[in-house]
Amino acid sequence: MSSCRCRAVALSTLAGYALAKYRFRANIWLFALFIGGNFVPFQILMIPVRDLTISFGLYDTHWALIFFHIAFQAGFCTLFMRNFIVGIPDALIEAARVEGVSEWRIFWFVVLPLVRPALAALSVLVFTFIWNDFFWALVLVQSDEVRPVTAGLNALQGQWLASWQYMSAGAVVAALPPVALFFTMQRHFIAGLTLGATKG
Repeated sequence: MSSCRCRAVALSTLAGYALAKYRFRANIWLFALFIGGNFVPFQILMIPVRDLTISFGLYDTHWALIFFHIAFQAGFCTLFMRNFIVGIPDALIEAARVEGVSEWRIFWFVVLPLVRPALAALSVLVFTFIWNDFFWALVLVQSDEVRPVTAGLNALQGQWLASWQYMSAGAVVAALPPVALFFTMQRHFIAGLTLGATKG
């Protein structure tokens, strides 16, 4: 699940930078596409996404969940990062270009350090979304070897008997990674959520 988070955040940061700082013909339409994707109810995608993973031979594999979560989180993450990167002064980027710095180095050494709080906040949010996902864990996988922890806990509940002690212990263990990630990145997370909240 951490690989999903890293890939989704990385791709969305690149896309957000392109939409925020580059002017091209389809800019506004691409941005509208990312926004519109956030309004699509994920329940109506259940059958098409499942059929797509079956046709590509990805059903009941880790890759099915990885590809889906990267694609599904891309809209929100790109919108999130684009709105932060828009606030970076264009003069900083233009000054770097005048000095002959390549576009990739501008992104890596100028933009990324300035959006570090936003990256931390987005990483915590996306990790929590993916880690707590239950619906797609049931739709895209069925074997115990691939099933994530949320669906695995549900498997402990049978038709006539439920192992409540194991479910309770598993729920506590499953809650530890998001809590640990939040406290590890708490300073950056709070800074990312409150960045731009005050003026002056």
